[in-house]
Amino acid sequence: MELKLFFGNSASMKELEDDSIHLVVTSPPYFNSPFDYPDLFNSYDEFLNLITQVADEIKRVLCQGRIATLVVDDILINGLKYPIVADMTRIFIDAGFKYRERITWVKPEGYIRISRRSGVLLQHPYPMYYYPDNLQESILIFQNGTFNYKSISTDIRSKSELDLDEFNKGKWYLSVWNITNVLPLKNRLEKGIAAFPEEIPYRLVKLYSYHGETVLDPFMGSGTTLKVALDLKRNAIGYEIDLELKKIIEEKLELNQIKQEAKSIINKQVIIREDTKYLRTELQNHVKKSEGRNGQG
Repeated sequence: MELKLFFGNSASMKELEDDSIHLVVTSPPYFNSPFDYPDLFNSYDEFLNLITQVADEIKRVLCQGRIATLVVDDILINGLKYPIVADMTRIFIDAGFKYRERITWVKPEGYIRISRRSGVLLQHPYPMYYYPDNLQESILIFQNGTFNYKSISTDIRSKSELDLDEFNKGKWYLSVWNITNVLPLKNRLEKGIAAFPEEIPYRLVKLYSYHGETVLDPFMGSGTTLKVALDLKRNAIGYEIDLELKKIIEEKLELNQIKQEAKSIINKQVIIREDTKYLRTELQNHVKKSEGRNGQG
């Protein structure tokens, strides 16, 4: 298996050849989310421009008929809601993808991260005061043309066969997936990172790729997609602009503790480009300042 880590802006994935990727599983930054990416972008247009460039690059590197999946959601900032799901859907359609599915990821009801907006109505039980609490995100699924099912050998099909008991028990067949999110526990590896649970890439990798194929995450984050891809015997490639995440990614992938016999199995490559940045400390400081201001209010 191959593992490639590129630290740089995924608006250019020049290291990858055309038609070289079999599946994309990623979660782009949620614009300037106050809990994760405060003031990361100068404007919403700048954010959409980045997504447009990445969509074009994904279209270039993704094989014919293959799937790109994105975990995204609309974001509320200072009382203004940004339609990220709708805008990202349009961007990928304009890039030439077919809009295949939208799965709703529902989190446990006891966890509300951003705010308890429903409390407004409790204080003012009248019409027009209703603001629901958000417990869901969208998993957008796009397809690059038509897939040739006969292109997969019998041997690879056999190695990639799904466990139907797992499929049915987990209710993968529904367009609503109830999955516990990565909780903001103290001292967790992904502290300060908007990581999604392993169950999401686990399902997507099994449902949309075959044994030995290559999975790409253009917004690598803490490396969850890559870890799952390797566990499922797929090659893994990731791009991450924030070099401060390198240590966390390597810890998650256990690259520093890899056993001697595994080195011959995983061919690892790490490239640090000139367009990488150092963002994590700056973003966390912004979050702390924001929390401090809210606490004083």
